Amino acid sequence: MHKPITFDRFIHWATITAVVIAVIALLNYLSNVLMPFFIAWALAYLTYPLVKFVQYRMKFKNRSLSIIVSLLLIIIVLGGFIALISGEIISQMKQLGDYIDVFVQQHTESDSVSMYIKEWLSSNRHEIEQFVKENDITGTLKSALPQLWMVISQTYSVIIGFGVVLITLLYTFFILLDYEYLTTHWVKIFPKSVRPFWSNVAVDVEKAMNNYVRGQSLVALTMGILFCIGFTIIDFPMAIGLGILIGIMDLVPYLHTFALIPTAFLALMKAADTGQNFFLVFGLAVLVFCIVQVIIDMWVTPKIMGEAMGMNPAILLLSLSVWGSLLGFIGLIIALPLTTILMAYYQRYVTREDEAQPSPPEERDVQ
Repeated sequence: MHKPITFDRFIHWATITAVVIAVIALLNYLSNVLMPFFIAWALAYLTYPLVKFVQYRMKFKNRSLSIIVSLLLIIIVLGGFIALISGEIISQMKQLGDYIDVFVQQHTESDSVSMYIKEWLSSNRHEIEQFVKENDITGTLKSALPQLWMVISQTYSVIIGFGVVLITLLYTFFILLDYEYLTTHWVKIFPKSVRPFWSNVAVDVEKAMNNYVRGQSLVALTMGILFCIGFTIIDFPMAIGLGILIGIMDLVPYLHTFALIPTAFLALMKAADTGQNFFLVFGLAVLVFCIVQVIIDMWVTPKIMGEAMGMNPAILLLSLSVWGSLLGFIGLIIALPLTTILMAYYQRYVTREDEAQPSPPEERDVQ
């Protein structure tokens, strides 16, 4: 039976709504400050199993040392993979430089690109001097200054980004240092009357995140294997390495689309090396992207993530579209676990489908 809407209930819900809006506005205002902390929590959540393994299975009694060893292991693995990929890319870039020199030798009388530039500057010295002496050089400088400022601001952004990375790592270290205490006692920031609710929320969030991480990891593994097979079939350079890179990038949904940049570069290298048409080589690589993406979106993701998150494939794809449109890149990351939690709480508190069912054993009163 529905309770009648009274003035007190109206004021109560209006106050709750105002508080929620104020909290959202505050979080949005402090997003730049809070983002490293939230990222650190996510990293701590993913790293905690490795820290436990290092501490208890490898007999590192000190938690701080276990955290440092775990982070170093992750950095070494990622650094080794990046070094493997970047080493191959650097060698390919050197090869590209050789191809450019050959092209210059065939179409000019110079022996290299640097020699061609020197000859061009020498032969056009008079025109360059005239250009510099023109009255509109001030306008040229004015148009160039914004570009210079852009370069300076981008350099500053890189420095700030490096500082943010260091702060995030510090956050991660201190969170892992007291991970058990923080995850079991954070609920004490709320009044005792609402602690059971927030404790249940934490249980539901952890369950949804566990299912999401396992499901997305399996999707990324499948995507990496498919790309390795596809690139090998078309005899694309660095087929296995590029496929593995795309699989790792897909741990964040749709991040692998940025892999089209190194793919275009490798297609250029193959075209220069074999004499094939660049657009043909790159077109075949894009075709592999399209085929794999269709397989992943139409079959793999709905099957794996649908079972892991307990959602119908249509709802799953709608969730990605809606949250991606609302929150962009971050929305794609949180879409599935957040939708799962919202659906569970809608059924629990609005439709009350599980009202007659006994409470699960994990729902306990945290006092």
